[in-house]
Amino acid sequence: MENEVSMTPPAATPSRALATEAVHAGRDDLASLGLHAPPLDLSTTYPSYDSRAEAERIDAFATTGARPDGPPVYARLDNPTTGRFETALARLEGTESAVAFASGMAALTAVLLARASLGLRHVVAVRPLYGCSDHLLGAGLLGTEVTWTDPAGIADAIRPDTGLVMVETPANPTLAEIDIQAVAQACGSVPLLVDNTFATPVLQRPVEHGARIVLHSATKYLGGHGDVMGGVVACDEEFAATLRQVRFATGGVLHPLAGYLLLRGLSTLPVRVRAASASAAELVRRLTADPRIARVHYPEIGGAMVSFEVYGDPHRVIAGVRLITPAVSLGSVDSLIQHPASISHRIVDEGDRRASGVGDRLLRMSVGLEDVEDLWADLCQALSDGSVQPERPSAERPAHSPAAHPSLAHS
Repeated sequence: MENEVSMTPPAATPSRALATEAVHAGRDDLASLGLHAPPLDLSTTYPSYDSRAEAERIDAFATTGARPDGPPVYARLDNPTTGRFETALARLEGTESAVAFASGMAALTAVLLARASLGLRHVVAVRPLYGCSDHLLGAGLLGTEVTWTDPAGIADAIRPDTGLVMVETPANPTLAEIDIQAVAQACGSVPLLVDNTFATPVLQRPVEHGARIVLHSATKYLGGHGDVMGGVVACDEEFAATLRQVRFATGGVLHPLAGYLLLRGLSTLPVRVRAASASAAELVRRLTADPRIARVHYPEIGGAMVSFEVYGDPHRVIAGVRLITPAVSLGSVDSLIQHPASISHRIVDEGDRRASGVGDRLLRMSVGLEDVEDLWADLCQALSDGSVQPERPSAERPAHSPAAHPSLAHS
């Protein structure tokens, strides 16, 4: 019963607030099933005594890429638990569909392969992007070719074989922001992909501004607890059908347990993002006024990510934290800090990395749900361990208001 019901998209619901959708999307049929918590289906295969009908369903999927009606066939084709997560994420992003993958990079790979299958192997992209996304595009591992440009140059960079324009906003790790609507207009008929990992649908829904594809590393805020890896693409149903076919052929499927944890993570996503964002804004205020800090990067849209450049040794700051965890990744309930030039963006060519604002003294912090006073005490001590006082007149010290200080990069 669970398999058959969950594989059918739920009927359209009246418009609901994001917080309500986060709790209920993907769970609309539970009461009719006599359940309160979503079930977890770990089956890899499913019985079928009608092999002719089964063949017809497989043929239909091969032709259309649509999710099969009735019970599942095989876990690489579809799974009811991950299907619930996909339904919920699509509702939060305001798209027709979503397709989940084993990681964010698997999701991006599927998008590139889907466009390349149409002979559209050229990508226009704006730096900075997540370091591995940058590498996947630049290394040509999938037979793609990339043209790097700034937002103003997108229209001129588009060619007849351009299959995709890709941006990340706020960007990793500088938190630079891009006007999605303006970029979407510059793309013309070429699909715009926005990596929305940092913002989440709590802070922005790119499709409302003209984007056609939204990418998430679900490992981050969507999961929210540092214990699940996944990726997801939110888009229209036509492109989702192609992505499902790519996923089936390449095997980059999301494990059902990961789908279960991601669905659970979505239920608290708005609360987590807003609480962490409030702490991040307070840390930005204090960092901006701190003489040990050369520059603070924080987006106009807000959020829980903060980047800052230190006068002292960033590696000593990393070594000096005790409450904050020095580690890659982001979006967890606990705070993390890392040195992008050494870790997340090490794979990017040094010249390209620096040109996009990822300098050697830049630190990136993912603010979690700890008390802000405890976070500041830990960060302040770590900054003291690595501090070098700037050589400038005291009159040039930052003002205490982030909005009034020129070193705060709302870029």
